[in-house]
Amino acid sequence: MTRSGGRAAPAAGSAAPRTLTAVGGLRVGHAADDAARTGCTVVLGPFRAAVDVRGSATGTREFGTLAPDHLAARVDAILLTGGSVFGLAAADGVTRWLEARGQGFDVGVARVPIVVSAVLFDLHVGDPGRRPDAAMGHAACDAATDGPVREGRVGAGAGATVGKGVPGTRPDDGGVGSWAVPVGPHVVAALVVVNSMGDVRDDAGAIVAGARTADGAPIDVSRALIEGYGSPPTFGPGAATTLAVVATDAPLDRVALGTLARAGSSGLARRIRPYGTPFDGDVVFAASTAVAAEAVAPGGLLALCAAAGDACAEAVTRAVAG
Repeated sequence: MTRSGGRAAPAAGSAAPRTLTAVGGLRVGHAADDAARTGCTVVLGPFRAAVDVRGSATGTREFGTLAPDHLAARVDAILLTGGSVFGLAAADGVTRWLEARGQGFDVGVARVPIVVSAVLFDLHVGDPGRRPDAAMGHAACDAATDGPVREGRVGAGAGATVGKGVPGTRPDDGGVGSWAVPVGPHVVAALVVVNSMGDVRDDAGAIVAGARTADGAPIDVSRALIEGYGSPPTFGPGAATTLAVVATDAPLDRVALGTLARAGSSGLARRIRPYGTPFDGDVVFAASTAVAAEAVAPGGLLALCAAAGDACAEAVTRAVAG
């Protein structure tokens, strides 16, 4: 198991790093089994959080704690993991790591860490018998820092690929990307793990990563699926998924965070086509590290949502930048 690889994040200058950790109070750690091409990524808090689910093939844990009326007001960590549903075992390691440090929801006799998790499918890429486990989740926490986030084929993106389902093609590499956007006195940042069925486009609509023919030519996945109506895809349901975390230091409550998560999903849809398919388990979390929630004026929330869309779109581009 390794904690390295991928691309170095943008160097931090006098300003905060232009990745998810530009939001104060967050730490991000990766761990991976490079030989098996799978891994996990953890975002450590605590923070208030919400979620937007767009895909129909999800694998998740503790999503009930994200409801606005849930007793536990804050989440201690978000885990993004490969290994399909088997990878949820990595959350046990995150839970134990947090418990050992006295973090979690106080129930009197113990503190119960709240670790929400979502999976992507990478079993078809490497060794399907080796998946993220508790030891890997613990290692990701050990590796977590508030420095610039490493990007590329690291952590949960170790086995990620882009552009699937079209017979006679091969996918490009996916991975982890992250970006941050200043908004007035606040910042909105995103971390995205791109393992999509769809291809990735730039602002002009050109394909930058996706399904390719044997000679390396790109294929428009959406067009190929439409023209091949009725043809079975080249992989089973769930063999894709894009996962994202959008975070801010603005004092949003859990209802407003749900709006921010949906804005993040819209940003992903600008880059990934098709997005949120029946074969993807696409999930976007939103988090606020502000100590207390406050009312945010509609214009302020609108600006934060615009930034969330831009941050997610740029993070997707960075995830497949090579």
